[in-house]
Amino acid sequence: MQTVNIHEAKTQLSRLIDQAVKGESFIIAKAGKPLVKVTRLDAPSAGQIRRLGFMEGQITVPDDFDSMGAKEIELLFGDEE
Repeated sequence: MQTVNIHEAKTQLSRLIDQAVKGESFIIAKAGKPLVKVTRLDAPSAGQIRRLGFMEGQITVPDDFDSMGAKEIELLFGDEE
């Protein structure tokens, strides 16, 4: 990962932002000491938990889910010939 000093970051900010947007994060340092890491906002952070299946084990779907309320629905929207 590229490290730039504060002065270089100020003078090359547009180029560095374009670089970060493309997924190439960089570090800004002061007197050689790393201060901040600049990365694209929508880039997933290390260890980020995936959202798919996030409620696994917390809810259950009844076996008759696809036919629940069938009688009531039939009464409301039944065949009207």
